[in-house]
Amino acid sequence: MRTLRLPRPTLSRLSFIILFALYIALPLNLAFYHQAFHLLPVNSLHNGLVFATMPVVAFCVINIVLTLASFLRLERLVISLFVLVSAAAQYFIISFSVVVDRSMVTNILDTTPAESFALLSPRLVGSLLLFGLLAVALAWWIRTLPARPYWRSALLRLGSIVLSGLLIVFVALLFYKDYASLFRNHKELVKTLSPSNSIAASWSWYSHNRLDNLPLVRIGEDAHQKAQMQQGPRKNLTILIVGETSRADDFSLGGYGRETNPRLKQDNVIYYPHATSCGTATAISVPCMFSNMPRAHYDEQLAHHQEGLLDIIQRAGIQVLWNENDGGCKGACDRVPHQDMTQLKLPGQCTDGECLDEVLFHQLDDYINHLQHDGVIVLHTIGSHGPTYYNRYPAQFRQFTPVCSTSQIQTCSQQQLVNTYDNTILYVDYIVDKAIRLLESKQDRFTTSLVYLSDHGESLGEDGIYLHGLPWSIAPQTQKHVPVLIWLSKDYQQRYGVASQCLQKESQQRAVSQDNLFSTLLGLTGVSTREYHAQDDLLTACRGETK
Repeated sequence: MRTLRLPRPTLSRLSFIILFALYIALPLNLAFYHQAFHLLPVNSLHNGLVFATMPVVAFCVINIVLTLASFLRLERLVISLFVLVSAAAQYFIISFSVVVDRSMVTNILDTTPAESFALLSPRLVGSLLLFGLLAVALAWWIRTLPARPYWRSALLRLGSIVLSGLLIVFVALLFYKDYASLFRNHKELVKTLSPSNSIAASWSWYSHNRLDNLPLVRIGEDAHQKAQMQQGPRKNLTILIVGETSRADDFSLGGYGRETNPRLKQDNVIYYPHATSCGTATAISVPCMFSNMPRAHYDEQLAHHQEGLLDIIQRAGIQVLWNENDGGCKGACDRVPHQDMTQLKLPGQCTDGECLDEVLFHQLDDYINHLQHDGVIVLHTIGSHGPTYYNRYPAQFRQFTPVCSTSQIQTCSQQQLVNTYDNTILYVDYIVDKAIRLLESKQDRFTTSLVYLSDHGESLGEDGIYLHGLPWSIAPQTQKHVPVLIWLSKDYQQRYGVASQCLQKESQQRAVSQDNLFSTLLGLTGVSTREYHAQDDLLTACRGETK
């Protein structure tokens, strides 16, 4: 019995290259053309001609690259790579309005398996199968005619390269000013053009991180704790909670219409409603907030091999502990004691590699009971991390309904998405209040204080944008406006002369940022060093007010 075999289609090598160059330049760049159409805008014959030349230029560039690869017999491999990265990039650009740049590559590499699985939806799989893997399979199935003679095929391909180059030059002569103006005024547009966006972003990431193993730069070597902090019947204990993806726009402490902070409202916290983040992704914001560099002069490469805030605090003799529940501290805790709480896999709190933030308190009470020195405890929460917002809180915090119980958040209504996200903020409120209650229970042995700030905000579908990670220059305020609050025990206020009423008034007037964390925590823990800057310490203006 003979098996039925489908005849394999056959093309000349040049036709094969042109076919796939067209596929990559046109269907796999619909997101780019959609944005370009609205940004140009196409409201005149001239602009219409400019727009019409865009796919021509894209095809010519891709055709040149694939044809050059063909001289090394690598065209199928390059086509496969271009198709897969273009299909994936276009899916995320269309679905979540992301920008493919260096920070996005960093986010991808820093994403935990659980977070990656949350994005692995049927829609994503279907899109990659249809537009990616199917095209790749076709590229390897089609046969190309052998070159007879070889020089004739080579000449044809060289002619294709020359013709493509001439077309690019022709378009440049006619419309260079239009292209230059468009891409200069909308720098994010070029980051939607595939596969150049993925290639440029990957190269930028490599160039930026290739010097990560440079010798460690030490800072604050003069650090010591002030005598005032060491005098008195009690040690000092500070908890710093680093939030994740919790945007200030949904904190009722800052004026949000819904009551999302019922517990903290009763805790007499000092809330800063005008606070901004250093970045729009954890991989940027966390190292930045723990560094001695302000956002305006932040050097991400230097931060990778330089000591930070916790190194200085530990050097001053304060015991530091970092409890992790968000996939890593991004270098901020590398040289201090730290533990990944997700590895405990506690029943009822952890599922599929992710845990509720209450896991951060596991055995913390016992740790504090055995603490013999001043201490700083950092709790790195998973907070409001998307897209699976519905997994960030226990059932009892499902107060706002109906909710969005899927990772395909773009398929939910705006109200469902906001409801689910606001439930995460209710749980954040509970976690921060729980930390305050823990500190209050230890006031017989410790003078206590707490700081909370989120690493960045989040987009919930406003203007068609979801999640976070857009470049700072174009990111909406929802991704940069973050909640920041301080809680000081009455004992701390009296012992160190800090007036709560003064702080409450100051907080409503002052614009702050994650830049303030460095000196604020040094001041809060009484660490003296030349790295400390009093003007950045949020408590400076109100010290001595109680006397």
